[in-house]
Amino acid sequence: MWRAWGLRTRLLAAFVLLSVVTTIAVAGIGYRSARTTILQKAQDSAVVEMENRIQQVYPLNVRVPTSNELTTLAGEIAGREESAVVISGNVTGGNRNVQTLITPDLKEIVDSGRVGWQRVDAGGQTGLLIGTQLMVTTPESHHNRPSGITVYLLEGFADESASIAELARNAWLTGGGALLLALLLALAAARSVLEPVRELRTAAHRLGEGDLDTRLTVRGTDELAAVAKTFNTTAESLQNHVTELERMEADARRFVADVSHELRTPLAAMTAVTDVLESEVAGLPEIAGRAVRLVSQETHNLTRLVNDLIEVTRFDSGSASLALDDVDVADALVATLRARGWTDEIRTELPPGIRARLDPRRLDVIVANLVGNALRHGAPPVRLGLSAADGWVTIEVTDEGPGLNEEVLPHVFDRFYKADTARTRSEGSGLGLAISWENANLHGGTLTAANRPGGGATFTLRLPVAGGAG
Repeated sequence: MWRAWGLRTRLLAAFVLLSVVTTIAVAGIGYRSARTTILQKAQDSAVVEMENRIQQVYPLNVRVPTSNELTTLAGEIAGREESAVVISGNVTGGNRNVQTLITPDLKEIVDSGRVGWQRVDAGGQTGLLIGTQLMVTTPESHHNRPSGITVYLLEGFADESASIAELARNAWLTGGGALLLALLLALAAARSVLEPVRELRTAAHRLGEGDLDTRLTVRGTDELAAVAKTFNTTAESLQNHVTELERMEADARRFVADVSHELRTPLAAMTAVTDVLESEVAGLPEIAGRAVRLVSQETHNLTRLVNDLIEVTRFDSGSASLALDDVDVADALVATLRARGWTDEIRTELPPGIRARLDPRRLDVIVANLVGNALRHGAPPVRLGLSAADGWVTIEVTDEGPGLNEEVLPHVFDRFYKADTARTRSEGSGLGLAISWENANLHGGTLTAANRPGGGATFTLRLPVAGGAG
């Protein structure tokens, strides 16, 4: 739960918790110490005062006193009759309510001849109950002996209780003020700590979005300043690396484009020569005929690869564009199959009347790649379907083959990716599906690959009826 809180909340909570604990400890200890001191002084003062008052009532009459005499004695000792009780055997004088406050422990101390006292609750207030025996001196021996009279005096702590209450209020006010001050300091500290963190987060976000010129302002020499310096160093290093990679990528694209364009002219000548040789294959020896057919096939493959590379460089440079036209999609798909001699090999579901603004040439490239891929790597029957709904045209190519491995699906539209890595040579260049995906994206559409529940692969092309923004 603690880790789920924000950094600001955790800092504030830590400051406040520390402040609360410190305030409670300091105020509590101070309050307890002051309260003990006040009560102890009041207690000592009350005991001394009682002893002084008792000394003023001597000499005592040694005979057994009456209740009225004991009451008078209690009044002389207490100064106010209602706060003392005097006991002589079974005779009691003074305030009998005070007698109810006498505990067995206090009585035992007083009966032993010592002065005893105990804090008691007297009507909701703290009071001090002091007890002692009155002594008499015999003329014969001049020694003190117990008179059999015990005095219990109740001293109220009203003034002391008021002082303690005021002390408690001051402690609470001091603690509240300290807590408020701690909260303000925590806010200030959190802001001073979180402001650089917030700047760092913003800078990291901008850097992640590609703004490689992002830098932090270094303030001070603390740990956060060190983090800012490290961020700036990392950003500068990243910018240099990205700049170098962009330069190398641009050089590689330019090299591919230049080589591809340079190869087009000799390839055109080689294609013309191989076409002438193929027309004469019937008159050549068998070995020479096979060589001519092999050279012709490889020449056509190389020509297709060069054309694909040129197309890829157009996408990378951003120069690829659409030549939109109002197209009957079913007719365009039939033309693609007919041009490649696939009409009898493909089962079609092409309802007429579906029109869209498309680039016919790029649509032909996409469909040719998808159908050709299904014929090479899938199993018959291969189906080509067409539908339209909600402003989108959907074209599906399915087969009954083994489908695509799960590890292949995320990479099926990657450039030069081949599912069978053991094949170093194949008819395809590994660029067909990548070019198809680029063409779909150029139209503002999508191209996806998946496995059918009953087996086989399905490629789904979705294009907007209104045409892309290309």
